[in-house]
Amino acid sequence: MKRKYLGGLLTLAIAAVLSFSAQAQEKKTVGQKIDKTATSVGNKTAEVAVKGASKITDKTYKGKMAPNGTDVYIDGKNRKYYVNKKGGKVYLKASQIKDRPVN
Repeated sequence: MKRKYLGGLLTLAIAAVLSFSAQAQEKKTVGQKIDKTATSVGNKTAEVAVKGASKITDKTYKGKMAPNGTDVYIDGKNRKYYVNKKGGKVYLKASQIKDRPVN
């Protein structure tokens, strides 16, 4: 009887240790959280800056949209592009440009 009781406690203890170690791996440190937040803020800032500069310097393609639903811009060399979530210009082929639905 004593042996079964000790075996059950040992099994329970091993299961508890394994579950706690698995949870410890999922936690992020403060540094990792700050790094992720700083990256997302930087990406959003770049996106807003490039879109603002594009609205001023380049023409907006009226009635058309990019595959992700954003505005399409035309640069000085007549190339069409949109600005992605990281602030980069993604140049489009003519087949990728869609008509904007009329509401």
